[in-house]
Amino acid sequence: MASVGGENADDAKPADGAASGHARSRRDARHSRSASRSRRTRRIVGWSIAGVFLVLIGCVIWVGVRGLMAKDHLEAAIPLAKSTQDQIVDGSTEGASADAQELADHARAAADLTSDPIWRAGELVPWVGPNLRAVRQAAQATDLVASGVVLPLASSVQQIGLSSFQPVDGKIALQPLLDVQQTVSGARQAVGSAADIVDDIDPDDLIPQVSSAVELLRASVDQANGVLIGVDNATQLIPAMLGAEGPRNYLLAFQNPAELRAGGGITSALALIHTEGGSVSLVQQASSSDFTKFDTPVVQLPDETRGLFQDKAAQFVQNTTLVPQFDLSGQIASKMWTDRFGGSIDGVITFDPVALSYLLAATGPIQLTGIDEQLDSSNAVEFLLSGVYERYPDPNVQDAAFAEVAKAVFDRISAGSIDQKKLLDAMMRAGQEQRFKLWSAHAEEQAVLDQTTLAGPLPVTTDDSTGVGLYLNDATGAKMDYYLTASTATTSQSCRADGRPIIRVQTTLTNTAPADAANSLPRYVTGGGDYGVTPGNVSTYVYIYGPDGPADPVNASISLGINAGIEGGQARTAIDQNHTVAEFKVELAPGESRTVTADFLAQPGDPLDVSLQQTPMVTPSVYTNEILPESSTCEFG
Repeated sequence: MASVGGENADDAKPADGAASGHARSRRDARHSRSASRSRRTRRIVGWSIAGVFLVLIGCVIWVGVRGLMAKDHLEAAIPLAKSTQDQIVDGSTEGASADAQELADHARAAADLTSDPIWRAGELVPWVGPNLRAVRQAAQATDLVASGVVLPLASSVQQIGLSSFQPVDGKIALQPLLDVQQTVSGARQAVGSAADIVDDIDPDDLIPQVSSAVELLRASVDQANGVLIGVDNATQLIPAMLGAEGPRNYLLAFQNPAELRAGGGITSALALIHTEGGSVSLVQQASSSDFTKFDTPVVQLPDETRGLFQDKAAQFVQNTTLVPQFDLSGQIASKMWTDRFGGSIDGVITFDPVALSYLLAATGPIQLTGIDEQLDSSNAVEFLLSGVYERYPDPNVQDAAFAEVAKAVFDRISAGSIDQKKLLDAMMRAGQEQRFKLWSAHAEEQAVLDQTTLAGPLPVTTDDSTGVGLYLNDATGAKMDYYLTASTATTSQSCRADGRPIIRVQTTLTNTAPADAANSLPRYVTGGGDYGVTPGNVSTYVYIYGPDGPADPVNASISLGINAGIEGGQARTAIDQNHTVAEFKVELAPGESRTVTADFLAQPGDPLDVSLQQTPMVTPSVYTNEILPESSTCEFG
């Protein structure tokens, strides 16, 4: 048994060793397979990471290359935009159209390069994303302006030509204007959409290069938007005003800022303009001496306005612009003319000798036949507002000179003997300086005018700026405002817990007349003391209009106007159509200056940037605007 048992035991040992070896082999195999799988997994993960890394690198390269290509296209578009504009103005229609097409091609390429899925995906990446998004939006806006504005307008100009708008024998062809109405309206909508896109770009987290480019684009688009609004308004208004739908009559009122009125100057000469089917003719002229005082106001002024200016504006033709609201002035002048001469008036247009000097740059010199004088852009202002009184003391001769100048310029323009580019520049400059205004008796046309500077409204607060006003009315009773100058500054600050900005309006008036003005200037100019003003002195009513907003006549000085004063005295405060008004009376001896100041509270959320509406003077006033840093301490008010 033992032997057997020993045999069995000895026989069993190799068997156990074989089993152990097999087990080890199985374990080794499992380990080998596991290691292999691990190596394969590591290789897969490694290759996956490498693949993702390569994809990311590829995407970065893709976006980078396309970004550089887009940048090249946008940079190439910049000079083309300027050259297109210049060639349109210069009348080079073929060149403008070619440049506009090339501009549109570059803009489209830039937009395509920055709008693919990879680029859009990159916009989700922190830090990089906002910059890619801004570049895409900028390219999109540029493409919209190029294809929707520049190209169709350049094509329209090539089709009709600027010469189509040249008057010939007193007639302007209206069909070209009618033909471009739809194109201009579409361009206005396109540039408005582009402005919305650019305004949607968040300036935060942008690198300086992108941020500065976006700001430059925003300024350009905003400027183009403003221009297109004006052009669209013009193409809608001009055909009707020129009699496309029937005859029209317009009253032309010549303002004299040597005797200031809030809306410009004393009305010294008038003319009736008739339009029909594009034909324009001057049919009648009159002077202020043809009108006597109206016993009752020809137009009922709003109670608040009458409280400031009384009824004088609606009783004397010289005072039609005594009130700063030109829609009122237009109605007054129209009613005075029809009461005196009959007929009907479709609108009123005003301009002054300074605007006339701008027009003379387009028409060239004119020779006055009634008196031996030649006027050009360099001497018209001095002669009409100063020299005429010294050389021709008879008021009838003065009025005749004003009338002849107006007729000579009108004849030159209606005959087409003008430099069109200079004429356009003159009209734009006169409009911006409030020297050229227009009121329409047709409600739908006045609604369009109300959107423009030509309407001469009271100050308006917009999304971009808070409007204030500075208006001047002569109190000398003579022509001394030729020597009056003004320097005005507005300052704003956010410093109150209720969020209402404080706005300061401060103006310094100076009498620049010679020291011996009382003796060296004609009595007609100094007034001779007839109205209680020392000869040689300048006396002026100053009206500072605060921002528009809810105004309670009971506590307006508390809720809107918080401080008003003059060196040596205080202002009278009043309300006029939602504006708190500070009124001053200032008298200046030759060489003397005085400063008046009014502080106002704007409404919560009103912009700190301030825009000033002001009376146009012989010498354009100096204006500055300063925004103080936000603070819990108010520096004025």
